[in-house]
Amino acid sequence: MTSELVAQNAMQIILHAGEARKHCTDALKDIEKSDFDSAKEKMKLANAEIVTAHRVQTNCIQKETEGEQGEYSVLFAHAQDTLMTVYSEINIAKRLIDIFESFNHRLAQLEMIKK
Repeated sequence: MTSELVAQNAMQIILHAGEARKHCTDALKDIEKSDFDSAKEKMKLANAEIVTAHRVQTNCIQKETEGEQGEYSVLFAHAQDTLMTVYSEINIAKRLIDIFESFNHRLAQLEMIKK
């Protein structure tokens, strides 16, 4: 794999992971407003972007395992780091949706008891 192709793949990973992060951040803002339906929709968009980024990474790894040697690239290492970091952020945001939905439900039940 040429250094130019490695750089192009790295930029694709960074681009899609960055879009996933943006959707995840927007979902977190929706969680703050207790707009869980919107948060879930944004998480679907984030997931689609992170899957695309992961596919690019997987294709690169598969080429290497098939014997196509690529040069070490700091940019590609950064892209992989970005991918994994955003993937973790997505997992945390998904859990936060569940946690805050449960919290809001329990709070609503308590408020009904007080009435």
